[in-house]
Amino acid sequence: MSGQEGTRTGTAVHLSVIVALGVGQILGWGSTYYLPAVLAKPIVADTGWPLAWIVTGLSLGSLIAGLIAPRVGRAIRIRGGRPVMILGTMLLAAGLIALGLAPSLLLHLFAWVVIGAGMGCSLYEAAFSTVGTLYGQQARRAITTLTLFGGFASTVCWPLSAFFLEYLGWRGVCFSYAGLQLGLVLPLYWLVLPKSEKWGGGGARQQAATSHADNKTAPGRRWLTFALLAAGTSLGGAISSVLSVHLLTILEATGLDLAAAVALGVLVGPAQVGGRAVEMVLGRHYHPIWTLVRSVVLVASGLGLLVVAPPLTAAALICYGAGAGIASIARGTLPLALFGADQYPIWLGRLAGPTLIAGAVSPALAAILLDRAGSMVTLQTLAALALVNIGVALLLWRVRRRGEDPSPRSAAETSSQS
Repeated sequence: MSGQEGTRTGTAVHLSVIVALGVGQILGWGSTYYLPAVLAKPIVADTGWPLAWIVTGLSLGSLIAGLIAPRVGRAIRIRGGRPVMILGTMLLAAGLIALGLAPSLLLHLFAWVVIGAGMGCSLYEAAFSTVGTLYGQQARRAITTLTLFGGFASTVCWPLSAFFLEYLGWRGVCFSYAGLQLGLVLPLYWLVLPKSEKWGGGGARQQAATSHADNKTAPGRRWLTFALLAAGTSLGGAISSVLSVHLLTILEATGLDLAAAVALGVLVGPAQVGGRAVEMVLGRHYHPIWTLVRSVVLVASGLGLLVVAPPLTAAALICYGAGAGIASIARGTLPLALFGADQYPIWLGRLAGPTLIAGAVSPALAAILLDRAGSMVTLQTLAALALVNIGVALLLWRVRRRGEDPSPRSAAETSSQS
C-alpha cells in the first residue's frame, strides 16, 4: 500500500470512529441529561411522585458518574476504550429499561444509579479518553468534533422525546431510547471502534514521547497542575449546571417575563455550538491552555453583563454560551497536552470525578440560595465564582509557563532531535 493510500485509509478509519462516537454522544446525552426536561412532568402526572425527587434522579446519576470516573479512566488506560464504551451503552440501555418499568419511586431512583454508571462509561470523558488513547496528541481535533456532536443532543432528542411521548407515553420513551442504544449505538461501537491490540499508529508514537515527559515531571508538580485544573473545571461545571436548571428563574429576576426569558435563553445553545465551531477552526494554532482562558473570560463576561447591564442580556447569554461551549473542549484537550497521551485516560478520569460531582450538587445548593437570598444574589455569586475561575486559569497558565509541566510537544521535539 502506498503512503497516500495508507493516509486515506487512516483518515477514513479516523472519521468512522468519530462519527460512531458522535452518534453515541447525541443519543447518550439525549437519553440522560436531556431526558427529565421532557419526561419530568408526565412522570409526575402519571405516578404522583414528587417533582423534586424526579429531578433528583439526574443529580444522582451525575453523582454516580463522578464517583466511578477515576476507575473508568484506569480501565480505558489498561483495556482500551472499546469495551468500556460498549459496557456504558449496555448500562444505559439497562437503566432506561429499568426506568420505564419502575413501579415505585425507590426503583425509579435505582434506575438512575444504573444510568449514572452508564453515563460515566460512555459520555464525554470516556469518549475523550478513547480518542486520546487512539490518536495521542492528534486527538485534539477529534475531541473538538465530539463536542460539536454533543452540542446537537438537545436539538435532536428533545423533539424525538416529544414524538415518542405523544405516541408511546413516558415509559415508551425510555424503552425507545434503550432500543436505540442496543440497536444503533452498540453495533456502531462493536463494529467501528478498534480492538485494543489494533490500536497504535500516531497515538502510540505520541504516547512514547509523552510518557517520557511525564516521567521527568515531579509528581508533586503534576498534582499541583491537576489540583488547579480540577478546581477550574469544577467551578465551571458548577456554574454551568446551576444555569442549566435555574437560568429562566434568574432571567425573570432581572425584570423579564417568562416568554422573554425563554426567547433569550434559547440563545445559549447556538452560542455553545458556535463557540465550538470557531475553536475547531482556530484551536490548532495555540496551546489548549488558551482555550481554557478564553472560556473562563467569556463566562465571566457574560455573567458580569447580566449583573451590571440587564438590557444587554442577549449579548451576555451569547458570551456565556460561547464560553460554556468551549469549556468542554478545554476539559478534554488540556489534560492531554499537560499529562500526555499515555496517562491521559487516568488523569481525565481523576478530573471528571470532582467536576461531575460539583455539577451534581450545585443546582440543589443554588436552589437553597435562591430561596433564602433571591435570584440577584445568586447571580452575583455565580459571577464572583466566574471571576475566581479566571484567577485559577491564569495561575495554571503561569505554572505551565514557568516550566513546571513541560508540554508533550516540547518533549517529543527534544526526543526526536536527540
